[in-house]
Parts: sequence; structure tokens; C-alpha cells
Amino acid sequence: MNEKIVNLKSQLDAELAKVENAADLEGIRVAYLGKKGSITDLLKGMKDLSVEEKKTFGQEVNILKNEVGELIAAKMQELQEQAIAKEIASMPDFDISMPANMERGSYHPITLVQRDCERIFKSMGFTVEDYSEVVTDYECFESLNIPKHHPARDMQDTYYLDNGQLLKTQTSAAQNAIYKKYKPALVNEGKPIKAIFPGRCFRNEATDACHENTFFQMEGVMVDKNISISNLIFFMKTMLSEVFQKDIKVRLRPGFFPFVEPGFELDISCLICGGEGCPSCKHSGWLELCPCGMIHPEVLKAGGIDPEEYTGFAFGLGLTRLAMMKFGVKDIRDMNSGNLKSMVQFTDNE
Repeated sequence: MNEKIVNLKSQLDAELAKVENAADLEGIRVAYLGKKGSITDLLKGMKDLSVEEKKTFGQEVNILKNEVGELIAAKMQELQEQAIAKEIASMPDFDISMPANMERGSYHPITLVQRDCERIFKSMGFTVEDYSEVVTDYECFESLNIPKHHPARDMQDTYYLDNGQLLKTQTSAAQNAIYKKYKPALVNEGKPIKAIFPGRCFRNEATDACHENTFFQMEGVMVDKNISISNLIFFMKTMLSEVFQKDIKVRLRPGFFPFVEPGFELDISCLICGGEGCPSCKHSGWLELCPCGMIHPEVLKAGGIDPEEYTGFAFGLGLTRLAMMKFGVKDIRDMNSGNLKSMVQFTDNE
């Protein structure tokens, strides 16, 4: 029986030496290791052996089976390396003396607007913070005076995850962490909390020319003693005039947001249609750009700040809509389309 094992191994070596492709190799694998293969046939002959001989022969067959598997795997590796080498050899020579293609990419319109806003707010003493896109229910709602089952949650059709967390529906989800981070400097050193935190938000929206399920916002907060709505209006108008490099017609109207009191909607006159009305502004002539207001006392309390001593304002600037107005993008869906031919019209190289 040992002679059969030796002969089988010699036969395999000869056949592997002739293999030129993966299909032939698979045929050999089946012929030796398959249910009706040569190694299986060896085991059928064990019925005529003694108990001791069966034990010894069985061990030798198992060793052979492992060796065959290793040889076939090694041959497959060799065939793959040969195929790669052949592909490389078939490639045309690369001429390093050829001039480079100097056409370069460009930043996305939203990135350009975000960087512009960051520059403007930094010049006014604001810090720029970053925050996770996956947050807890407490961060996104409860810490913002929106308890469970509050009807205000119906305003934001939310993507929940299996672990109980969610994709943040608003950059306001970072407010609680920001207050706690900067509270010591506010209380002990008298330094106002002035921070912006841009980020991507997600809502299960029905998309149209001015609504998307994935969009960018930039939250901003300022907390100190004697902060008022006039401070909010000043910073908003300063930012808009810097972004557009001209005076922008704005209006402030009442709006309900549980985390501010009073709350407002800051709208700008639609720059796509000049205020006449178009799909981008729902034919109203105005575009909702920035929900804002005075931070609700309960939100300050959740952040560990005494609302009897400190007040503040918060705003949620729509970066995607701001980019639409700045670059004349009529449909918000173009921003996430990945269509380079469309985007190149509105961007510039930096």
C-alpha cells in the first residue's frame, strides 16, 4: 500500500508540472481530492488490512491528502503570480519625459463655503469644533429640550441604528458637549463660549429642488452675560455680507425650535430668482437659511450653565443652501450627485 502512495505522489508532481491554467488545476484537485478521487480510492483498499495496518495506512493517507492540498494551493499561487507578471509585461512603456496633465481637481462648493464661514467666524473670535455624525438620542434631542414622544420630533424624520444611536439630524446635537467643554473657562475666567461646529446631517426627507436627505449645516453658539438678539443679528449679517461680498436682504420671522426661546427663521432673498420666486425657494422669493434664537434655559441647564447668570444665542446655518445661493446652484440634489460636469461650473481651484 505504501507503494501506491509513493506512485500517486509522483504522478501528481508530473501532472502539476504540466498545468498552465486554473481550470486544469481545478480538474487535478477534483481527480485527487474529490469524493471519487484517487486518494478516496486508496481508503477503499483498507478493508483487506489488519487493524494495526489500517491505523498506520490511514495516517499516511491523511498526510498525503494534506500534502496534495498544499501542492495544489502552491501551484495556484504560482499561476496567479504568472498572470500578474504577464499583464505587467503587456502594458505599454511609460514615458517619464511626457508632460504631466496639469488639469487638477477642485474643492466642492460646500467645502469652499464652509471654509469661508470658518475664516469669517474665526476672525470674530469663534473656535471651530468637530463632532460625530453618529450620536445618542440624548445628544440630538433630550439635551435640547426635546424629550421622548415630544411632537417636535415629528419635524425630523430620523435614521435610527440597531444599537439605539442615530444619524444626527442637526448640528445642534453637539451643543451639550460644547457647553460642558467650555464651561470652566466661562465661569472661572470670564471667557465667553464662542464656537461653530460644521457637519453633515441626515433626515429621511422627500427630496426636491430645496430638500435633501443628506445635507451640511454649521451650528454656532455664543454664551456670556447679557447676550441678546441684537448680538445674533450682528453676527449673522456680518457673516452673510462677507460670504457674498455685498449686502444681502434678510428677514427675521418667528419660528418654533424647542432649544431656543424666542426662536426665529432667518431667511435671505433668493439669489437664484432675485426674489421673484422659483423652485429653489418654493416660489416664495425667500430661502430658509438659518434657524436661530436665544438658547433655551433648559438647554443651558443641561450643559451645566446657570441660565439666571448667563444667556446665549444659537444658530444652525444651512451650508448646502448657502452654497446654492453663492454659486447659483438651482437644485440642491446637484450637490450630492457626484456629477463633475455639473460641479465644475461652481468651483475654483485653491
